[in-house]
Formats: sequence, C-alpha cells, structure tokens
Amino acid sequence: MVFGAEKDALEIPNVLPLLPVRDIVVYSYMFLPLFVGRESSIMAVEEAMKKNRLILLATQKNPAEDNPTPNDIYPVGTVAMIMRKLKLPDNRIKILIQGLVKARIKKYTQESPVYMVEIEKMIEPVFGDVSVEIEALMRNVKEQCEKILSLKGLISSEILEILENVNDPGRLADLVASNLKLNIEESQRILEIVDPVVRMKKVHEHLTKELELSTMQAKIQSQAKEEMSKTQREYFLREQLRAIKSELGDLDDKAQEINEFSQKIEKAKMPPDAEKESRKQLSRLEQMHPDSAEASIVRTYLDWMIDVPWSISTKDNLDIKKAKRVLDEDHYDLDKVKERILEYLSVRKLKKKMKGPILCFVGPPGVGKTSLGKSIARALGRKFVRISLGGIRDEAEIRGHRRTYIGALPGRIIQGLKQAGTNNPIFMMDEIDKVGTDFRGDPSAALLEVLDPEQNFAFSDHYLNIAVDLSNVLFITTANLADPILPALKDRMETIELSGYTDEEKLKITRQFIFPRQLEENGITAKDLDISDEAILAVINQYTMEAGLRNLEREIGSICRKTARSIAEGKTEKTKISRSSLHKFLGAPKRLPEEGQETHEVGIATGLAWTQAGGDILYIEAAILTGKGGLVLTGSLGDVMKESAQAALSYTRSRAKGLGINENFFEKHDIHVHVPAGAIPKDGPSAGVTMAVALISALTRLPVSKDVAMTGEITLRGRVLPVGGLKEKSLAALRQNIKTIIIPERNRKDLEDIPQTIRNKVNYVFARHMDDILDIALMKNRRPR
Repeated sequence: MVFGAEKDALEIPNVLPLLPVRDIVVYSYMFLPLFVGRESSIMAVEEAMKKNRLILLATQKNPAEDNPTPNDIYPVGTVAMIMRKLKLPDNRIKILIQGLVKARIKKYTQESPVYMVEIEKMIEPVFGDVSVEIEALMRNVKEQCEKILSLKGLISSEILEILENVNDPGRLADLVASNLKLNIEESQRILEIVDPVVRMKKVHEHLTKELELSTMQAKIQSQAKEEMSKTQREYFLREQLRAIKSELGDLDDKAQEINEFSQKIEKAKMPPDAEKESRKQLSRLEQMHPDSAEASIVRTYLDWMIDVPWSISTKDNLDIKKAKRVLDEDHYDLDKVKERILEYLSVRKLKKKMKGPILCFVGPPGVGKTSLGKSIARALGRKFVRISLGGIRDEAEIRGHRRTYIGALPGRIIQGLKQAGTNNPIFMMDEIDKVGTDFRGDPSAALLEVLDPEQNFAFSDHYLNIAVDLSNVLFITTANLADPILPALKDRMETIELSGYTDEEKLKITRQFIFPRQLEENGITAKDLDISDEAILAVINQYTMEAGLRNLEREIGSICRKTARSIAEGKTEKTKISRSSLHKFLGAPKRLPEEGQETHEVGIATGLAWTQAGGDILYIEAAILTGKGGLVLTGSLGDVMKESAQAALSYTRSRAKGLGINENFFEKHDIHVHVPAGAIPKDGPSAGVTMAVALISALTRLPVSKDVAMTGEITLRGRVLPVGGLKEKSLAALRQNIKTIIIPERNRKDLEDIPQTIRNKVNYVFARHMDDILDIALMKNRRPR
C-alpha cells in the first residue's frame, strides 16, 4: 500500500465557502442536483462562482435547523465543483455539483454573511496491486448489489457496466454507500472513514442487512400478488358463472337469497318498526358482495329477526275445571299456587287482553318449583321455556351483545322466545337468587325491565335493537331464598312461598307420583314390588333429611333397581318391603332422630328451629358455675343467637328479684349456655325464649316440662316477638311426640297456613310475654332437692 497525490490535477485552495446541506451526505465522485433557498447558502454559492467554482458541502446534524451554527454542522464534508447553476422563479437557485475529495474543517475563518472555512484534505491510500482479499471483498459487494437490484426489479445493463468498471475499493464503497438508504448518522460515519478497505467492509455489512430486508420484502410482495391473483381469478370465474346462469334463464344465488329473505320478512308479520329495519338491512345485503364478512353479519341478523315469533301465539286453555284437573294430576297440595293460576285463567276468560303475571316461587330445593312451571304450561296449553340464571354475571346474557362485536347474539330472553316459537310461552327463570355481578354489568338490573309489566311491552335487546313485546309472556322465577334477590326486582314479582312437605304429604306424594314413576323407569310393575307405608315413612325419617323430595325419590329408585336386579337374576315371587326389612335394600339408617328427654330436667329447654331441610328440634342447655359473672356460649352459634342469649340473660337479671334470685348471685357465678351438635353452625332469631327458659330454669332450679316445645324471640322487656316457619317447626315437634307448642301471639294468624291434620294433633299455646311461657314451661310444683 502506497500513498499517492490527489486524484485530480485540480488545485484546491485551503479556504472555501461552506454550504450546509440537509438530509444527504455527499461523497466523492457523486453527481447531484441541489436546490438552494437560504440566503446565506445562496451567498455561499455566489462566492464560489466568483472564484473557482469550488465549495465545501457539509451535512447538518439537525435537518430542521434553518440557521445552523458551527456546532450544528458535521466537521467532515466533501469539496465539490459547481458544474451548473440555474436561478428559479421563486428566488431559489438550482445547482449541479460533482464531489471531488473529502475534507475536514480545521476552523471557521468567517461566519457572516457566509461561512468561510479553512480545510484539510483527507488523502486516501492509493493501492498499486489489489490483494486477493480486497478483490474478493469487492466482488462480494458487487454481487450483493446485483442481487438487491434484481429483487427490486431495477437491474439494467448500464448499472451492471458501471459496477464492473469500478476497480478502486474506495470509489466502489462511496458509490454503493451513496445509493443505500442509510440514515444521516450512518452515512456520515462511512464518509469519515479514510481507509478504503475499512470503508468497504462497513458498506458490506449494510449491504448484507439490506439484502435480507429486500429478500423478505420480495417474498411478502410475491405472496400478496399470489393472493390477489387468486381473488381476481375467483371473481372472474364467479362473474362468468353468473353470466352463464343469466343466459340460461336461471336466477343467480344472490337474487334468489334476497327474494327468499323478502318473502320470509313478509310472512313473519313483524311490527312496523321491525319490518322497516329488516327491509333496510335487506337492502344493504343486496348491495354487498355475497362473500364479504359484513354480508354474513347481516344474514345472521335477518335470520334472527325472521325467527322471532312476532305474531305467533298459542291459544290458552280457558276451561277452568280441566286446568284444575291437570294441576292436581301433576302435583299434590300446593293449593296457593294452583289457586293463583286458576285466578289468572278466570280473569283471562273474562278479559281477552291482559298482562301476564310475574310469579316468584320461593322454597327449599326439591319441593317442585321447576316441575310446577311445566305443569302450569300444560294446564294453560302453552309452550314451556326454561333458563337457569345461576352464576350469570354478564348483562349481555339478558340483553344480548351489540352487533359491532364478532359473534354477537341476542340475549337469553330472545333466544327463549325463538326456542318456544310463540310470543306467549310460560318462561321459567330458575335460580334468580344466584345471579352474580361484576365489571360486565349487573344482570339483576337488566331483569328489572323484563319482569316489569309496565315496561316489558317494549323490551330492548341490544342485538335486535328493536322493541320486543313481552307482555303476553307468563314469567315464573324460582329461588331458594328471597333475601339475596335485588329489592327492586323482588318488588316487581308476586312471591309465593313453597314450604317443605309433612311426612303425611310425602307419603301420599310417594304413593301417587314417585313410586309409580320409579316403577316405570326401572322396568318393573306393582306386581313385582310392594312397599308398606311404615317402610316409606322410615325412608322419609331415617334415610333422608330434606324439605323436598329429591333424596326420597333417589332412595325409592334404589329399592326399585335392586328389585329389578333380583328379577333379572331369576326371582319370580313378589318383593315385599316392610320397615324391618328396609335395611336389606338401603343399608343402615343414615339419620337417627334426636333422642327425646325421658324426664323433666333443670336447665334444658326444647326449642324449635327452621332449616332448609325442614324443621328440627333444638335442645338448649344452661349450667351455673362458680365464677365472676361471665356468659359462655358454645355450640357454633351465629351472631343472632349470641345476641338472643345476651338479651335472655339481661331479661333474667332484670327480673331476678321477682324470680327469687339473689341480686349478688350473678357476680359470683358464670353461666354456660350450650346448644348440642357443636359441629353444626346455628343461627336465627327464634331461640330467644328457649334460651331464657333454660337460663331461668337453671337459676331457679325449676325443671322444664319435656312435653313442651317453644319458639319466639325475646326483648329486654320480656315481650315475645313473632317468627316464621311454623309448619316445619310443628312437624319437628310431632316427630318427637311433643303435642304442646308455645308460639308468639302475633303468629296466631299464621295457623291458617298449617294443614288441618297438623292442627288437630298439636295444642298451640299463644304467648305475649315471657311470664306466659314460664307459667306453662316450668314445673313449679316439682322443684328438685
């Protein structure tokens, strides 16, 4: 490698005018037109034209800067010759320049009105013989340039000839760099490299990256072109097919589809607003391409609009006696519900147009709420639709999704109407007390419009976006508990409570419904199996503990299956099941009744509790211990029962003198109140009087009658407050052979809801004050020694 003199014989002075350029880096041997508009730049060009046409071109660091300072200009640029100059009408000038040699700015000799700079020419090494390594590098660069130009479709014989004729590594590097789309910083970095080989390697790196990008770009363009060609081909063939069908006189698919939709819309007999919207969407569909995504959405919408039963309804069975007979065939008892349905039918018979009632059946599991809805539909001669609301958290489940969403559908209400095929079905919504809520909305709030007779004549579904009349629908909701239901929603519904069944009712239901159904389901007849009433009552009391009938039906089904197996194995005689042989079919009893008290005891009172499985006996025990006046409560008691115990103790202490209790007694003794079965959580407001009786018995040493059960809440003044669940509590007392029950005076009116068979067996004693209860519950003439 030897260093030579300047490539051209042209003498370049040490001081030259400076022209700052934007968005470009000028290399040696580069021909380039430039537009000059800044006043200082124009003066720099004029200064160069006056002398030797030579000017230094240096790039600005920030292209947006209109008045760059020396710090805003890169220190290395290119000395260029101004070949031509042309003045433009807008006072700008256009010049054609040729890059000569790189130069470094040593200092600025003048900054106004034009920049004059002292320069130092950057002389590059000159190669005598090019080495094999440099030759290979140059060939690699040329081949990469050809590949990139070929991928971009810009290759021509002139370009190839220019590349082949360049044999100087520095000149080749500058030629390639000037045509690469590099940013200003990278281009300037290459310009400032003096060694041609190092500059060539840097350019080779950028070429490799550019080749990868060009290859990927060409691949993407090729795929897009193939897809476009395929689409154009399909469109061309489809148009040809349409033209052929037209020539043959066949109606094309699109026109046929539009015609079918039009006929279906007319046949659906929609309300004016719904028909107007359907016609509008049909018009849009007619103008769309059949295979477009939007066309599919419009088709789905029109299908739903057509499928909604706008004008289809079933005729009600207005024969009151026949409806009553159907209800009695399907369900035993439930007189309140049956009476309400027959009232509706009676009014419907007298008045043709009326709003459907909104009923809510509240009761424990298994009492027949859902099956009652089916029975009502059969009695009225209507279609039956059921949806479960348990766990629903999205408002769109009720109102539907807006059509802007992919996969949008109407809500469960409109889907139910479509499923029924009529606009007046029996619409049952199960588990309305288990509706949830989250960030997607509150379904309970959406149900306010559905279950309000004053609003549901114009129910708005987000998907259809058209008012739908639900006033002809008879809505029935079910719930296990009424408390979790939204108060505003509960206010819109007519609540009918379905309490549990008595043992006698379960026996009759088993004989009338469950046993025949299980015989049929298991392929046997009454000739093969017979169960005594005592055995059925044993199943009810010892193998199930529920207010409803589900577990009872499972146990009866188990007996039938075992009988079917014995018949399949060859048994021919009839199977008879008695109470004593029941364990052979169902195993040992799963539940034993609470043991009754054998004697009248001090500090033990018999209370009555309500549970979801029916009524139960609750023995409350009180004991007096030496201590400091504390109250100990055990037995997994809830907050309400703890407060009842505290109220009972406060009442007892306030009446200590009248009860014959020393006033200082409480300061030296602790009181322990326990409710057995400590593993079972207990809570409720009806144990107050029982706790007070147990406490007073323990303190006065007067025994409590084992033949008396009680229920009611107590105040600090001793008043007895009303409670609920009297029917279930009465049944619990009867199961324990207790015939006397003390209940609050204000519950006297509730005896009407208790079956006469139970009232005939129980002696109800009404109490206004704790004194009334103490007179009956405590055995004052049997104080123990």
